[in-house]
Amino acid sequence: MRYSILLVFCLLGLLSFGQPTDKYQRIDSLFQSVYSNDAFSGVLVITEKGKLRYEQALGFRNIAAGIPLEQTDIFELASVSKQFTAMIIMMLAEQGKLQYDDAVERYLNIPYRGITIRHLLTHTSGLPDYQAIMDQYWDKTQVADNNDIITYLNRYAPPVRFAPGDRYEYSNTGYVLLASIAEKASGQDFTEMCRKWIFRRLKMKDTDLRFPALRATMKRFALGHIYVPERKVYVHADSFPSSNYTIWLGKREGPGRISATAKDLLKWDRALRAGKLVSAATMTEAYQPMKLNNGQYSNYGFGWMIEPETPQGKVVQHSGDNPGYKTQIIRYLDQDITIILLNNNAHAQFNQVLSGIRKILANAND
Repeated sequence: MRYSILLVFCLLGLLSFGQPTDKYQRIDSLFQSVYSNDAFSGVLVITEKGKLRYEQALGFRNIAAGIPLEQTDIFELASVSKQFTAMIIMMLAEQGKLQYDDAVERYLNIPYRGITIRHLLTHTSGLPDYQAIMDQYWDKTQVADNNDIITYLNRYAPPVRFAPGDRYEYSNTGYVLLASIAEKASGQDFTEMCRKWIFRRLKMKDTDLRFPALRATMKRFALGHIYVPERKVYVHADSFPSSNYTIWLGKREGPGRISATAKDLLKWDRALRAGKLVSAATMTEAYQPMKLNNGQYSNYGFGWMIEPETPQGKVVQHSGDNPGYKTQIIRYLDQDITIILLNNNAHAQFNQVLSGIRKILANAND
């Protein structure tokens, strides 16, 4: 594995000073190399100013069956789903159904006070990890939903990790609560809101919140795989006991569970830029880091990681990581460049591949 990672950076050096010279040829050479040399499996899409500049699928939808990936295959997005949850909250705010600084207890019965919707959106709530509670106490022959999670938060009430707004700490619990708040504020089912307000409106026909059992029956669903070094083989991620939480937490909504194609994510990207769902002012606020109690700023807005200012201007992005999957969408807001990388074998070089792509794009635009 060390050799393969070194190969990526050696290749980057060669591509920087030799042939091919076109940036997308260089990106293709990089992507092809990690596929041929270390079995990377995934779909890569890049657009500039709304125009598709690069699209490639390499690897396998099902490794054991030898079924190759296609560009239209559906991937589990994992935490990339959070930006859709945040969007539902933003749409409700524009409708006057809620406000970002509303206290959570206005909508939900939880054993914690002083936490606002804004804290949940920006991962500054200090809430304990719901998955640890459920892992310890939940009957794993049953499938838990958001109501079950909230019930267990109340029943066991572990202490908060810090006072709301004191610091940033990534919180899946917060996004579970956001989905439930959306239901309470709207009187509608969260999944149906996502379908009606976002997916159907944007014609994202391959995007939905799906149960694990349903995903397994879908022809174009890219199965997640995990490498077993002792056997030197990739196996289906669901065969690992450590992956079982995706089954017994299979009805949770808010922090994950959305699956989509790369092409559908491009529709999402263009809709955000065109203001099809919420106003430009709302999106500007979503891309602002959260001001903490001490006056410093975090690196997270409403469902988006906010990168420090770069030579390429403002960049927002989000990653996802589930058993067998790694996903990321990176959006250069000023340059109007979007990178989407969806991987279905939890590849160790995922971040290095993205770094290499970004380096090529940055050097080409200097």
